[in-house]
Amino acid sequence: MAIFHEIVLAGETYAYATTTTKEQAEKIWLEVPRKTFVFEEDGKVWGTYYIKTNQAGPGSHVCNCGYMVSSLARGKGLATLMCEHSQQIALKLGYKAMQFNFVASSNEGAVHLWSKLGFETVGRLPKAFNHPSKGFVDALVMYKWLQN
Repeated sequence: MAIFHEIVLAGETYAYATTTTKEQAEKIWLEVPRKTFVFEEDGKVWGTYYIKTNQAGPGSHVCNCGYMVSSLARGKGLATLMCEHSQQIALKLGYKAMQFNFVASSNEGAVHLWSKLGFETVGRLPKAFNHPSKGFVDALVMYKWLQN
């Protein structure tokens, strides 16, 4: 949960309240998702992601993921590794597509990486994310069909 609180407290990438409690965080990241993964080395957790069904019923073939990397591990390819891993897991779980519902456009590293990994920006929500230093920025909806 240390990574979760580090990312959420910064308020720069996720639309979670900076006052999210440990209990709320556990529900968001561990209980609600279908699966949650952690990436650790030498007993230290460097990154984590979850995968869950994005919508019920006719939309249940599309999953959603959230990724967090410790500030101490950024720039080492972990987000790439986690995203590639999540796509493999998604296919094994029967999903046909992956959608990121709310990517802050100011999160340029993530937008660049997701684009590089084949995700398309299919929607733009003008000024939907209130960045702590940049003010209102757009949020992007990004999507990738996983089946060939």
